Amino acid sequence: MHPFRFGVQLARSATGEAWRQAARRIEALGYSSLFIPDHFEDQYGPLVALTVAAEATTTLRVGSLVFGNDYRHPVVLAKEIATLDLFSEGRVEFGLGAGWMTTDYEQSGIEEDPAGVRISRMEESLVVLKALWSSGEATMHGRHYRIDGVQGAPLPVQRPHPPIIIGGGGRRVLTVAARQADIVGVNPSLAAGTIGPEVIGSTTAESYDRRLEWVRHAAGERFDQLELQCLTFLVQIVPDRAEATAGLARALSVSPAHVEGSPIALIGTTDQIIECLRARRRRFGLSYIVVHEAEMEEFAPVVAELTGT
Repeated sequence: MHPFRFGVQLARSATGEAWRQAARRIEALGYSSLFIPDHFEDQYGPLVALTVAAEATTTLRVGSLVFGNDYRHPVVLAKEIATLDLFSEGRVEFGLGAGWMTTDYEQSGIEEDPAGVRISRMEESLVVLKALWSSGEATMHGRHYRIDGVQGAPLPVQRPHPPIIIGGGGRRVLTVAARQADIVGVNPSLAAGTIGPEVIGSTTAESYDRRLEWVRHAAGERFDQLELQCLTFLVQIVPDRAEATAGLARALSVSPAHVEGSPIALIGTTDQIIECLRARRRRFGLSYIVVHEAEMEEFAPVVAELTGT
């Protein structure tokens, strides 16, 4: 089992200075990393925000969960990420996704191809990114990209490249993650393109068992090298676990057992959550847990207790 580590995802702050202070606070609380999403909604631009966060800290790792491949050309993105890795002295974790949120495409006018096409395009992008980071040059005559001997300086500090995060809830994208990534984000199914009943229905413990089997099968001998990540959505540190679980189950129109077993939910006292995370690591292998900014302060005792164990 991999040792526990923890990250915080946040999208923006009131001011630039508040963003710097948040990054420093995340670092001081013992979190490993700061993540930002990549959508066309009310959030900071990821590359600038991550650069500022890295500059404001000394040990905090920075990354996106995750960059949307459909609106970030790999040749351009490779140079930006390598530069950030250079300037941060090797503190980048690179997350890449095929795109899933329907409103991103509707609002930007970018065509939303079928999921299979988007994932294939992401696979080609990964080939280009890895080539530029490892050797400084890439050629790709694929279905989606035609690239001829492009030069990719600077090279990143981390060799052969920054750790790659790919996450998802479907078999195709988790297969790519198992074979190509260093960190696999095991997520609910986002095929609906929006957060709704379909997503909630895919968050049961049993659905995560199934996803982990897909990852294990696709990874083969490299499975034990993979770090398995979980982005949480519901974290409540409360004295009465049963009451809070039942209330949330009613609000979501699911059973209390569904909520209690779901890896995206952490409910209970600090000690109960610590034991829950240990149990879930034994069952699912999940060791890299990401919470949101609103929960990072009260979740800090969990981080202090479990980090590195």
